[in-house]
Amino acid sequence: MKDEINKVLNFVDLHKGEEDKKKVVENITSAVSFRGSNLWILACAILIASVGLNVNSTAVVIGAMLISPLMGPIVGAGFGLGMYDTDLLKKGLKNLLIATIVSLTISTLYFYISPFKEAESELLSRTSPNIYDILIAFFGGLVGVIAFTRVEKGNPIPGVAIATALMPPLCTAGYGLALGNISYFLGAMYLYTINCVFICIATFIIVKYLKYPQKEQLNETRKKQVKYGISILILLMIVPSIYFAYQLFIQKSYNSRTENFIKQEFTDNDYPIIYKNIKYNQSPKRIELAFLSKKFNQTEIKDLNKRLIDYNLLNTQLIIKQDTFNIGNDILNKINSSRDMVDKKDIIINKLRSQLSSYQFNNDLIIKESEVLFPSVSNLSIGNYTIKDKDKKDVIIPIVLYQSTETMDNEKAKRLKDWLKIRLAKDSVEIYRQPLSPISKITKAKQKK
Repeated sequence: MKDEINKVLNFVDLHKGEEDKKKVVENITSAVSFRGSNLWILACAILIASVGLNVNSTAVVIGAMLISPLMGPIVGAGFGLGMYDTDLLKKGLKNLLIATIVSLTISTLYFYISPFKEAESELLSRTSPNIYDILIAFFGGLVGVIAFTRVEKGNPIPGVAIATALMPPLCTAGYGLALGNISYFLGAMYLYTINCVFICIATFIIVKYLKYPQKEQLNETRKKQVKYGISILILLMIVPSIYFAYQLFIQKSYNSRTENFIKQEFTDNDYPIIYKNIKYNQSPKRIELAFLSKKFNQTEIKDLNKRLIDYNLLNTQLIIKQDTFNIGNDILNKINSSRDMVDKKDIIINKLRSQLSSYQFNNDLIIKESEVLFPSVSNLSIGNYTIKDKDKKDVIIPIVLYQSTETMDNEKAKRLKDWLKIRLAKDSVEIYRQPLSPISKITKAKQKK
């Protein structure tokens, strides 16, 4: 039994394949400093990450995480804490602070200048940390430190850089500063702090497990103080994260019940949904739906709202957006409005026609009648002339120009004028004779023959 236990312990022993401790400490110490190339790499990485978050590109964000040198000072601080190396601890914390300030400054300037200010999903996902982020940071930190202490580094380092995600929260914090959104800034900085603290704690545990030599021999009181300090720091990070994780669990549970309600009440009844929006962070919560063809009356909507309790969807209101009705009403209103416009146009047209009819006469018919009644009249041309009466109202007087082969005496002229008054239904008519042209005289003479 003892041999089997030894085999298992030997199988999981981290001392196998371990790099020389002195060399590891030298590598960690050199990676802590942010000077020269490290600072330039950090600046470029933070810019790339900011662009990736700004355009919501996961691939670009991952690229920025891969080239980020932020793990150096965090792991250095963890080593300094585990080895009780005060100088290395101070150096790691100092350079981490420098890197944080530089990153915040660059990301804030970028988002302040950037014309794109909308908060995309890649940004929003870094504003609400929870217990899962702690687990990722801690186990990611374990993997990273184990890889640092190996002779063969292998592939874990890039994976750790992606999993622990130090750059995105810093960029999101810069976004919050640029827009003056304190909640975004605090949420992102909390996530960044969680990552830094638990990577550091994971490093501390591995350093103690691998028994790296202590640089300073501390008494038991001092060691207890360090342990108490770490424990308090862990509690400060974990307690809010547990609360956020619980809230996330409650929200996911609510969303699951909501999906079940929608499935059983609508999807299973073949009611195609074209719009769905669940508003969790308000009171009462709202489930907004719109359907392709199904229309619900107010009684049905009330019954559906009552059924929410059966699905444990408390303090929730179902809103069915019957946009098609609204669109239909809008169309009908537009049609009615158009009809009104058409009716108004018809009225105006009819009115104009009526007015034009008072200006226009059937000259051909009147000419034919005049030739029978007045044989000497060869042609008539009728128009209207508008004058103002004493009350300054418009008065329309027909003006008749006629041609005649004979000169009319006063009696014939009066008879022509009286006939035109009756024929044109006007109280007053003015007649004027036009002389015949030579061609008209010849034509008239031929007609008499």
